[in-house]
Amino acid sequence: MTTNITFRFASPSDTDLILEFIRELAEYENLASEVVATSEILKEWLFVKEKAEVIIGEVDGIPAGFALFFHNFSTFLGRAGIYLEDLYIRKDHRGSGLGKAFMRKLAGIAVERGCGRFEWSCLDWNRKSIDFYLSLGARPMSDWTIYRLEGDTLSALAGSN
Repeated sequence: MTTNITFRFASPSDTDLILEFIRELAEYENLASEVVATSEILKEWLFVKEKAEVIIGEVDGIPAGFALFFHNFSTFLGRAGIYLEDLYIRKDHRGSGLGKAFMRKLAGIAVERGCGRFEWSCLDWNRKSIDFYLSLGARPMSDWTIYRLEGDTLSALAGSN
């Protein structure tokens, strides 16, 4: 277990580091060709438009991982939740307790903000992560399927009447 873990909210000066983490995550997920984000895009959406938040996890003062999250809303609960878009820990720090520390930090933010839920998605093949999430007491939402519109399909629907 790593003991010198600290967390901090990212600032605009962390934009290149965030992009580096995103690219490393994409490599890990075999999705590197899908990353089109740039530092400029991230800076605009994270720090100008403030559409998501990023926490940097450091071990002995060195960035070791990140979590990107945003608020969603539950109509049934009548309040916001936190949706974890990405959690990534560099290979050298996996298995050190940093992942659990991140999840505790995010759960604490959710509770502190009065959120009703803390949710995320996980790739079906990522058994290590699935087992980790189950060990935390998380449960899969087996009755739900995620749907997505993007690119030309999204534009086509937006343009239809």
